Amino acid sequence: MSDSTVPKHRVVVLGAGYAGAYVAGTLARRLSPEDAEITVVNAEPDFVQRLRLHQLAAGQDIDAPRLTEVFTGTGIRLRLARVTAVDPEHRVVEVADARGDGGADGGRIGYDTLVYALGSHGADHGVPGADEHAFDVAGRPSALRLRARLDALEERGEGGRVYVVGDGLTGIETATEIAESRPGLSVTLIARGALGAPLSAGARDHLRRACDRLGVAVLEDTEVVAVEAARVRCADGTVLPSDATVWTAGFAVSPIASAAGLEVADDGRIVVDRTMRSVSHPSVYAVGDSVLAVGDNGLPLPMSCASAGFTGRQATTAIVARLTGREVTHTGLQYVGNHISLGRRDGILQPVDHGARARSKYVGGRSAARFKAGILRMALWSTSHPTFGVPQFKHRLAAAPGPTAATTTSPSPEARTATGSLRSAAPAGNETG
Repeated sequence: MSDSTVPKHRVVVLGAGYAGAYVAGTLARRLSPEDAEITVVNAEPDFVQRLRLHQLAAGQDIDAPRLTEVFTGTGIRLRLARVTAVDPEHRVVEVADARGDGGADGGRIGYDTLVYALGSHGADHGVPGADEHAFDVAGRPSALRLRARLDALEERGEGGRVYVVGDGLTGIETATEIAESRPGLSVTLIARGALGAPLSAGARDHLRRACDRLGVAVLEDTEVVAVEAARVRCADGTVLPSDATVWTAGFAVSPIASAAGLEVADDGRIVVDRTMRSVSHPSVYAVGDSVLAVGDNGLPLPMSCASAGFTGRQATTAIVARLTGREVTHTGLQYVGNHISLGRRDGILQPVDHGARARSKYVGGRSAARFKAGILRMALWSTSHPTFGVPQFKHRLAAAPGPTAATTTSPSPEARTATGSLRSAAPAGNETG
């Protein structure tokens, strides 16, 4: 592809979270800029460490590298805009800039290969008042709003009652972080079932001891049916006065993929084949929280940073192979366990077996906390250096790298089964493992 009159293959990555930033950086390392151009579309100007947003809400400062600096010198184009629609038939993405319009290009970005990495947001599950009155830590703006509310409670000097709804990994981390960072507040964790039910017996005991040590009260077997400005209503009729209600009872994906006509599962995640390519539109790949990826154990991968890495690696491997005329290989899609922080000095590492069930052995305490902190530092460093180790030789594209043939691909039997039943064995709200 040395003919300069041949247009470059346009790769557009939607989202610059853990999955999107990884894919963009890896493609920039492996594809020749003479043949391909890579554009990342992201609504926020900074990289958001989503795994640490509970720390931000608790009052700690976390790094938020500017994406313009992250992608400087990589050849990656950055478009700061909000994705409003995808038209896979015409291979166009519609966007709105910060000022509300589409910018100089009319808000339409064409692509030859699209990587959908728009992630997830908090899910209110239709509970009245949850969206209006509850805080969450699913995004940086919402985490900062919670932080401001907790600051105000502390400043008035009368303490305050904080209820965290949902005892998935995000809920556990949020409740323990707030309790440790703001000991003057009363923190209660509301669990729909038994606290830490997916964990091993030893890990559950460790979690209970940590909650007791930090002063986190736990309400088990409690279902929240409504959230009001200053109260939480439970299914059994109990009314809990609350100064700040934090909603961590699960996550959901954007309806953009479904509205675009892509084949999606019942929860809106994109159905893909083993290489992360859409089964309905082969020019589209999906990674991270947006994809229904069946792991090597035959179960849907949970929404997590680890899954973002595994799905991103498979997608980039497949994209590079197909564009350069090489054989497409399968990379690992594993779910090995969960890493849970319990404040800054305690944590739990819970391995799982092939069926995603908790193994009896776990690691707890400072060593687990240090391990989790190390993972977060590594994730931030690798994102901030997306083309570290750039090879001297990059793969040239095949002679005809343009639009992908309009053929459909078939998902694995496991994916077809999972499309109708998304009962992964991973803990609910698994956004932190």
